[in-house]
Amino acid sequence: MTLREFQQRIDAIYGARDRRRGIDATFRWLVEEVGELARALRRRNPQALAEEVSDVLAWTVSVATLAGVDVEKSAARYASGCPKCGGTPCECPADLPA
Repeated sequence: MTLREFQQRIDAIYGARDRRRGIDATFRWLVEEVGELARALRRRNPQALAEEVSDVLAWTVSVATLAGVDVEKSAARYASGCPKCGGTPCECPADLPA
């Protein structure tokens, strides 16, 4: 499945509900899922980790859709390497976020 197909699928499943909820409340759900991902990482639970990563992806795509962002185009920003230095791997100074 491409990112565009994933975005379309998430919108088909949850789009109406997301639009009713609005972008702010949908973003808060994303933040909650990131917290659940953090717990799964701390507990080193592979099953929970896989589920929480998929939830974070789905909620991120929901927020992007509500904001009018094409996720596939956004991901293309990394197609040639680090968007800041162009390197693969990134060669930015370690004290800067990648």
